[in-house]
Amino acid sequence: MAATVWKGYITFGLITIPVRLFTAARTERVGFNQIHGVCGNRIKQQTFCPHCDRVIERSELVKGYEVEKNRFVIVNDEDIKSVAPPSSDNMEIHEFVKAEGIDPIYFDASYFMVPEEAGKKAYHLLFESMRKSGYSALAKITMHQREYTVVVRPHSEGLLLHTMFYPEEVREVPEFRRDTSISVKPQEVELAQKLVEGLAADFDPAKYHDEYQGRLMQMIEAKREGQEVAEEAPKKRAPVIDLMQALQKSLGELPQRKPAAKAGNVESTATASGPKKQASSRRHSARTANG
Repeated sequence: MAATVWKGYITFGLITIPVRLFTAARTERVGFNQIHGVCGNRIKQQTFCPHCDRVIERSELVKGYEVEKNRFVIVNDEDIKSVAPPSSDNMEIHEFVKAEGIDPIYFDASYFMVPEEAGKKAYHLLFESMRKSGYSALAKITMHQREYTVVVRPHSEGLLLHTMFYPEEVREVPEFRRDTSISVKPQEVELAQKLVEGLAADFDPAKYHDEYQGRLMQMIEAKREGQEVAEEAPKKRAPVIDLMQALQKSLGELPQRKPAAKAGNVESTATASGPKKQASSRRHSARTANG
């Protein structure tokens, strides 16, 4: 059974709905340990102080914030607790915004929001009203002594909650900008649009898998059995010299596929993008959320 990461109430006007949050997705990677190549045993990492020239115990460690070069303000656990947000079991909706008005760059972790028995009707009312209106809710929540702004949005099976990055956490990269000095020909745009349409399909997450992680496990099993590991030849890519020629050749190599659903069919598309039962049950294996 999945573990609850937060339990409380979401408030909608004068309506209070008891809910629980469950982790909706987590990263899965092949993990490696650091091994001493001479004896084959795991290493033990130690904390070394270059000033005292010795290994120190963890009990000697304190937290410090660097305010100047090599100058730190020491902060203890009591200091942090004194300014930490109090634990709260209330999540108040502050406003509703159109879903397309939220830039996905602000999305962080995702959670399934499940109603308690006493709040199922009110939960369904909120879900249906948001689903039919196209609005998502912005709210505040405190979890694990940290305050989050969150987006609550309707999904095919219920309400999803996404913690969000704050504006100051989204990076500014000067190189990421539109180059207005570059122009493309209308014929190039037309061919590129045809290429996009030729590759268009309904979103189906089950079609995509982490092939690299699969190859890692195959390599590990081969080494475990004492077999040789076959190397995969890298793909060679020819430089694009003539853009029009490259577009025309790409169009000629398009695979035959069914056309994607029309964009206007919002409800059916949302259902199609819902997680498969098997994938959903796998993702329901919750981890303890760090935020």
